[in-house]
Amino acid sequence: MKFKKRIPTLEKPTAKYFITFVTWERLELTPDARQIVLDACRFFHGERYELFAAVIMPDHVHILIQPYLKTENDYWSISSILHSIKSYSSKQIPKAMVHIGKVWQDGRYDEMIRNEDEFQNKWEYIRQNPVKAGLSKTPEDYPFFWESF
Repeated sequence: MKFKKRIPTLEKPTAKYFITFVTWERLELTPDARQIVLDACRFFHGERYELFAAVIMPDHVHILIQPYLKTENDYWSISSILHSIKSYSSKQIPKAMVHIGKVWQDGRYDEMIRNEDEFQNKWEYIRQNPVKAGLSKTPEDYPFFWESF
């Protein structure tokens, strides 16, 4: 899955988003590197966004989030949220695994969630991703899966 650089999309205040981003040339992240990415995703949970669920797969990431207000009239943008996650993790990953160069593809896939059924379906998709990939028997057994309740 290669993503082209995206033209900015219309973001709706208070909306929830399902977002996927991929490693550069399908670089496979080590377990230590995946932990770095999971920690980066969780870092601003409760401050810049609500993170409902996240899974860090060997070569891609899925998150389900809702950006918070940044100022009285402005929300944190998806671009700024992903920049923070990707930038921090890109600097930390070479400390956890042998890798020189780019870590993340520039693009992303994001989908605005329209209703509760869609929200639950995306949450379950994230939960089951490591199970379907054969990385664990249950979502809870996969160490790089996180969800809030």
